[in-house]
Amino acid sequence: MPRALLALAIGAFGIGTTEFVVMGMLPEIADGLGVSVSAVGILISAYAVGVVVGAPTLTALGLRFTPRQTLVALMVVFVVGNALAAVAPSYGLLVAARVLTALAHGSFFGVGAVAARRLVPPDRATQAISLMITGLTLANVVGVPLGTFVAQQASWRVVLGAIALIGVVTIAGLLAWMPSDAGEPTDLRAELHAFRRGQVWLVLALTMIGFSALFAVYSYVSPILTELGGIPSHWVTPVLALFGVGTTVGTLAGGRLGDRYGFSFVAVGLLAMAGVLGLFAVLARTPVAAVALLVLFGTISFALGPVVQNAVIEAARVPGGSLVSAANQGAFNVANAVGAALGALVISQGLGYTAPMWVGAALAVVGAGLALVVRAGDRAAAGEVVPVPAPGARRLQPDAA
Repeated sequence: MPRALLALAIGAFGIGTTEFVVMGMLPEIADGLGVSVSAVGILISAYAVGVVVGAPTLTALGLRFTPRQTLVALMVVFVVGNALAAVAPSYGLLVAARVLTALAHGSFFGVGAVAARRLVPPDRATQAISLMITGLTLANVVGVPLGTFVAQQASWRVVLGAIALIGVVTIAGLLAWMPSDAGEPTDLRAELHAFRRGQVWLVLALTMIGFSALFAVYSYVSPILTELGGIPSHWVTPVLALFGVGTTVGTLAGGRLGDRYGFSFVAVGLLAMAGVLGLFAVLARTPVAAVALLVLFGTISFALGPVVQNAVIEAARVPGGSLVSAANQGAFNVANAVGAALGALVISQGLGYTAPMWVGAALAVVGAGLALVVRAGDRAAAGEVVPVPAPGARRLQPDAA
């Protein structure tokens, strides 16, 4: 594995931890700042807004620099944001610091995905992206539970300070291992030209619809497990840890399967996701089956992420591709909002906690249809002339760890 991928994975681990650990520290933050838990919950929404705004904006600003320079700058923003959050004396300043931190999120994954695939041979591009994303999934297995524990035993400020140090480690790794000329010369005009391609919009639509299936269910996983499965509340955290293990395994497996089967794997995976959700809805009241199906659901869902991320860069067919890559990160956040909203809608209509599963299954089926359309477009485009890379562009040779 190129060592630069390790630096990207460490950064992804820090970003994943800072995004999700706040959910486990809400009571401690509320007590520390003298505000209500519901007020602190706004931090989650504020972070999401920062991601959506920062992904295209900072990526566009970074096009004039090399990927290494951009990634280091994004990590500096990340470190400063977390450090300010750790010492924020008031609720308002904490919200501002969280938004600042979130600005780096989408752009880091967008630019990082492009850089990752340039570090390896073309037939291992999806695997490289999956290795970076593994850092994000490990955050849910290790970073979030550990951060929640430290917040309960010591202070939430210590947790955010430690996350800032993870950013510092990432910067050191990028400076030491990321080749200074990683990536291809590009500019904003060329990057924007990619959005004239229908194939790019199809992949973005697939991300928004297909991955809404994930968030329609995962957003309500706690009441699903306790209300339907009859699982004691103190067992929810261990079950979510198992879910995190499944997502990590899925991400790594998806990298290999995506390189081999391309969008055929995405179509089959989304249909499998729909089938698992159907079984989940039927067997949700059986605790063992519910846990097993939830973990399988997470494994399949996250296996598709690296494939779709690589596909949108390929669909751009321009040197670079950072802007469409970042746009796909924005599409993931749209999927998060849409899926959660649709789940809330059916629950509010009195349809029960199995309803989000049926909504998710329907969304996955629609996503599978879009995947087949994308696959057909890929085959049709196979005979087209691929644009010649900009002068000076070259593929880097991996520096073996």
